[in-house]
Amino acid sequence: MSIEKVKEYFDQFGMKDRVLEFDRSSETVELAAQAVGCEPKQITKTMSFFVGDEPILICLAGDAKIANAKYKKEFGTKAKMISLDDVEEFIGHQVGGVCPFAIKEGVKVYLDESLKRFETVYPAAGSGNSAIELTIPELEKYSNYTKWIDIAKDWE
Repeated sequence: MSIEKVKEYFDQFGMKDRVLEFDRSSETVELAAQAVGCEPKQITKTMSFFVGDEPILICLAGDAKIANAKYKKEFGTKAKMISLDDVEEFIGHQVGGVCPFAIKEGVKVYLDESLKRFETVYPAAGSGNSAIELTIPELEKYSNYTKWIDIAKDWE
């Protein structure tokens, strides 16, 4: 299970106990916010795309959407999401639990500027009923991110 991989990943940093597991679904931004007890915008959506043949992850705030023109400017191509059926194969987590931790080797992680307005955020932790609260510096460290990008729209 992906959540076990994520717990094992955080265990090496003494943070395994910070992984939250819920007795209900947290597969959507709204459900995750209810489970965690925060505003939906504080939930970190981790979205899976292909840039050419390479899978990437983009983490953005729960109230943000991908701006196609900004995406194309950043990556030089149109946004092409990985199909639901292929996410686990290319990323290492199933849809609903996709996070930037314990992912397949070679998958680059990008953090969107929409997250910087928060002290803490809540990305999933490998399953459709989990999350972990992280500060922005912790998200940077544990996601092994490539760089910050500005490709979101419709956030405050």
